[in-house]
Amino acid sequence: MDTQQRTGLSGWLFSRSGSVLLAFLLIAAFFLITEHRAHLYGILPYLLLLACPLLHLFMHGGHGGHGDGDRSAGSKDSHVEGHR
Repeated sequence: MDTQQRTGLSGWLFSRSGSVLLAFLLIAAFFLITEHRAHLYGILPYLLLLACPLLHLFMHGGHGGHGDGDRSAGSKDSHVEGHR
C-alpha cells in the first residue's frame, strides 16, 4: 500500500472537490459574519443573560450539594474547640 495515499474523510478533504467545497464554505462564512455582524452584536446581551443560569447549574454542580454546609460547619466548630 502506498504511504502517500490518503483514505477516508482526510483523503476526500484534500481532493480537488473537497478543496473547492472548503474554499466555498470559508468564503460563505466570511460574508455571513461581515454582513450580519450588527445582528450578532444585538443578540450578545441576551446571550449573557442566558449564560447566567447555565453557569449556575454547571459551576455549582446542580442543587444536590447544598446540604453539605451544615456538616462542614460542625467540623469547623470542633476544630476551633480543640485549639482553646
